[in-house]
Amino acid sequence: MTRLCEGRVAIVTGAGRGIGREYALELARQGAAVVVNDLGGARDGSGADPGPAAAVAEEIRAAGGRAVAGTDDVADHEAAGRLVRTAVREFGRLDIVINNAGILRDRMLVNMTTSDWDDVVRVHLGGTFAVSQHAAAHWRARAKADGPVDARLINTSSSSGLFGNPGQCNYAAAKAGIAGFTVTAALELERYGVTVNCVYPAAASRLTADLSAYAGRETDSLRDPSLIAPLVVWLASPRSRGITGRMFGIRGNAVTVAEGWRPGPTIDRPERWDPSELGDVLPALIERARPNAAPALDAAAAG
Repeated sequence: MTRLCEGRVAIVTGAGRGIGREYALELARQGAAVVVNDLGGARDGSGADPGPAAAVAEEIRAAGGRAVAGTDDVADHEAAGRLVRTAVREFGRLDIVINNAGILRDRMLVNMTTSDWDDVVRVHLGGTFAVSQHAAAHWRARAKADGPVDARLINTSSSSGLFGNPGQCNYAAAKAGIAGFTVTAALELERYGVTVNCVYPAAASRLTADLSAYAGRETDSLRDPSLIAPLVVWLASPRSRGITGRMFGIRGNAVTVAEGWRPGPTIDRPERWDPSELGDVLPALIERARPNAAPALDAAAAG
């Protein structure tokens, strides 16, 4: 059977554990060479350990695949450039980037420190930007020299960013930013043959270990992070050509395509509104609108 990503080269950030590890392993099983990136820090972003990335790369090589490990900090713009150069140096090119690295500093808004805010936004949103920008420069150069590259950029959002979740203003803001980044990057990079999509997965990981949404669900088979990998690997393959700017939700074996912000019920009239008049019509307008809440697929998700 033909492997979906035969001969392709991928970078997976945050690939030392959890969902990112499953992405790296499945990409390798499907024929891709993988740069396994993970700083190896704690879930709050503190510390560093080369062990997790090295272990995943060794697991891939032991199974007959090709992989190298790296601990570059994706939110450091220079380090993100090294990460892209590593893929090109080790495997001759880059075809796939999966931005998956992240940390958590959950606190209610009134208790959140500037460090809690800055560090979470830096890793999630800043890291997605930094790696993507260097990859995009690589793909643009290739496209100008040889034509469209058929490359893939896959980002990671969250139901927290799309639908909200108490205690995660920093995380939600970063993940919502990634969703907006995805849509715009898809428009910009299409000319080079790059598709840009995003996933918001619901699965067990270090980041969800103590979230109330997962309380008492330790044995829930639908939380298995390996179930997320098939969708992402298909998106990374040549078969997903033409699909871009989309947001995919996945929990267990259930996959959805999010429809995003769009105009709902509308009221209009020729003359300017008086502020007091709007109070007579807006409640009825809101009654006609869909609630801004997570649908069933995402009700237990914060990943």
